[in-house]
Amino acid sequence: MNYKKPESLLPQALLQLLLQPMSRATEALVRLDERLSRSDISEGLLSRLDFADAIASLWVDGELAHMEDLVFHDARMDVRSPSPELVLAHLVLRARREIASAPADWPFTAAGLARLRGRGVNDETHTPKPSSLSKLAPDDDFDEALAAFDAALAKATTALEVARTSTSAKAERHPLLYDLDWDEDARLQKWQAVVGEVESLPSVLGAAIMLDAWQTIAVSEHSPWLGRQLAAAYLRERRTALHHLPTLNVGLRLIARERRHSRDRSERLIAILEAIELGAGQGLKEHDRLVLARAALERRLQDKRDSSRLPALVQLVLSRPMVSAAMAARELSVTQQGALRLIKQLQLRELTGRGRFRAWGIL
Repeated sequence: MNYKKPESLLPQALLQLLLQPMSRATEALVRLDERLSRSDISEGLLSRLDFADAIASLWVDGELAHMEDLVFHDARMDVRSPSPELVLAHLVLRARREIASAPADWPFTAAGLARLRGRGVNDETHTPKPSSLSKLAPDDDFDEALAAFDAALAKATTALEVARTSTSAKAERHPLLYDLDWDEDARLQKWQAVVGEVESLPSVLGAAIMLDAWQTIAVSEHSPWLGRQLAAAYLRERRTALHHLPTLNVGLRLIARERRHSRDRSERLIAILEAIELGAGQGLKEHDRLVLARAALERRLQDKRDSSRLPALVQLVLSRPMVSAAMAARELSVTQQGALRLIKQLQLRELTGRGRFRAWGIL
């Protein structure tokens, strides 16, 4: 569980070794972020990248889930009963969406970490409801006292709920599923100490050290994927990736396992930096591909009526790796036969090769 502090990780020789991969990773990440800030298809691309990163996350951990099953499961249109791997992939997908929609520093707050670890209560800001007695008392001082009492009561209720959730979580740790000697809170504190130490380093290098520390300390017994999402969130918090959540798993999938799990810490850090570069490069390629696909699809929209649903179908196809007739019918508010006719007009590629439960998309 011991992990050396960053200053001992970065002697001059190691810093020189990491300088070039760090520069290349930063350049690729900033280039993708700038492209997304000016792109008309950024929303659809970000949705596709979330799906790709969730699938790659399982691959990095030695599991397998199919993109087709994940898309259908996310739309609540499962073809078959979801497997544990599919449920885990959807958990990663939902975590990415939650991180991307929240403030940049939220994943590193106590409430954010508790929620992402599945141990938190609803951390929304609740405004205490005024007591019914305040309606009967015109005295402002009495109203203020009641408001303070309501705030204290709400705070105490939240504290009790957190304690109850923590106690029940510990009570439910079955020895066949959990290592009872695994002190995840203590490991998390050690990892947070590393996070505090890397603030003075360049953001990309800091994210690499954070991720390597998460893997070395083995913070979470059942959620190794969370460290990679927190490293991506760190790049967003440091404003290196201001307009998107980096897809570290997509890049790590292209790195050999021997390098990702090398005993040499410098080799692991270089592999992570190269993964950041490769993930951003894949995002740029996907962006250029979607731009060409949209141009080809928009040519089929010429001479269509203003009330046509084809433009909406184009946006849906660009935002999903694949689309079924039921998904298109629900999003466009048409019948499934109408959705099939719209899909035929766009001449989309059928991706499943099945006669039933078919799906279409762009290659």
